[in-house]
Amino acid sequence: MNKRFLGLLAILSGLLWGAVLSFPNNRLHLIFCDVGQGDAILVSQGFKQILIDGGPNDKVLGCLSRNMPFFDKEIEVVISTHPDYDHTTGLVSVLDKYKVKLFIGGPVGTSASSFEALLTRIDKKKIKVVNLYSKERLKLGDISLKSLWPEKQWLVGKVGFLGERNVLGLKTEERNLNDFSLVFLLQYKNSEVLLMGDADSRVQDEIMRINNLEPVDILKFPHHGSKTGVSEEFLAKIKPQQAVISVGKNSYGHPTKEALDLLKKYKVKLRRTDLEGEIKYLF
Repeated sequence: MNKRFLGLLAILSGLLWGAVLSFPNNRLHLIFCDVGQGDAILVSQGFKQILIDGGPNDKVLGCLSRNMPFFDKEIEVVISTHPDYDHTTGLVSVLDKYKVKLFIGGPVGTSASSFEALLTRIDKKKIKVVNLYSKERLKLGDISLKSLWPEKQWLVGKVGFLGERNVLGLKTEERNLNDFSLVFLLQYKNSEVLLMGDADSRVQDEIMRINNLEPVDILKFPHHGSKTGVSEEFLAKIKPQQAVISVGKNSYGHPTKEALDLLKKYKVKLRRTDLEGEIKYLF
């Protein structure tokens, strides 16, 4: 054999072993991506993925490449909890790089360029759009996402007639878009993770009113550890063992002393992306 053939054989062998080693196991992987001051969460089992938010930049692409097989260029579900730029900007890059089967978002949008770019990609690629409201559920393999918020009746009161069943980009006079943030309870076998987006104490009484909340294993702390991120009544209700704050360098003082003191009072183990980078859980 000549050296050229042996070199080609070595390359092919390396690619084969790389593909084999990239094959995922069938356990649930939950990754809180380090995207700076923003949110991006990857839920993965086998070759199926759900991406919740995309952060304020394209750093989410690095998170996906590290935590998905290199040959897997398809994401089953992408979710936008609400249209703020620190949650949606990176989704534009995701839609450019990956084939997305289903896009889930609330009906309310903004005129921000990042959100408009996202709508353009969804339309151009003809991605199926679904709105989820409280009491509805998304299932993907063994993964279950139970929608806790927003309640459809509450939403109609804020934006008026919703129009079609599944829409994006409706305008509202309400200035605090965090109130519209999608909230999900991730259920997998005996584990439960509460993914709050930016739904803070302003709407948590309503969330408790319409849902029978019980203790959870992990809380994704709302709004990057803001002062009003979690009310004490809400935290006492869900009794998380751990909390994750997705946060980066910012001028808002996140995470605030009030948020940190509350978690400490209830003996909740805290993890932060600004201190640890990517935070991973394996179930």
